[in-house]
Amino acid sequence: MTVGKVLWHTMLSLDGFIAGPDDDMQWVFGVDNDGGATADEVVHSIGALLVGRRTQAVEDRLQPGFYGGAYSGPFFVLRHDPPSDPPVVKGVAGRFLDADIEEAVAIARAAAEGGDVVVLGANVARQCLEAGLLDEIIVHVAPVLVGDGVRFFERRGGPPVTLEPISSIVEGDTTVLRYRVAPA
Repeated sequence: MTVGKVLWHTMLSLDGFIAGPDDDMQWVFGVDNDGGATADEVVHSIGALLVGRRTQAVEDRLQPGFYGGAYSGPFFVLRHDPPSDPPVVKGVAGRFLDADIEEAVAIARAAAEGGDVVVLGANVARQCLEAGLLDEIIVHVAPVLVGDGVRFFERRGGPPVTLEPISSIVEGDTTVLRYRVAPA
C-alpha cells in the first residue's frame, strides 16, 4: 500500500506571517500566483486535510472553501472540546478530532488512502514538526509585508529544525519554496 507524505502547505508574507491580526487573510487574495501550478499539484495529491480550528473558521468565513473550493474530500479539524456538530466548510462536512497529534495524523493518513495528508495552520504544523511527523514544507512567499498576526513558525525553546531544500521556483508574484524536513 502506498503511503502519502505529510505536507505543510501555506502562503507566507515576506515578513513571516501566514495570517494577519485576527486571522485576517485578505492580503492573500491579491497575490498573483500565475495559475498556481504548485497549488494544483498539491490539491491533486491530497487524500485528506488536517487543519486547526482557526484555519477551519477562516476557510469557511473568508474563502469559497479549501483551495478555493477545488478540494472537497475528507478533512479533520484538530480541536480540544469540540462541539457535537461536525465542522463544515462551505457545505462540506469534516470531522473534529480531540486527540494528540500522532493519533490525528494516523486518522488522517487512514482516510487519505495513500494520498498526501496536507496540514493547514501554524499550530497543527508546529505540532507535526515537533513530533517528527512532517515530511515536507511547501511555502508560497508573497511580496507583502503584513506587520503582525500569526507567525509562520514560533515556539519557545527546542533545537532548530533542519530543512533540506528541494526546489525554489517563481510562480507569478510568489516564490515557491519546497523543503524536506531532515530527520531529527
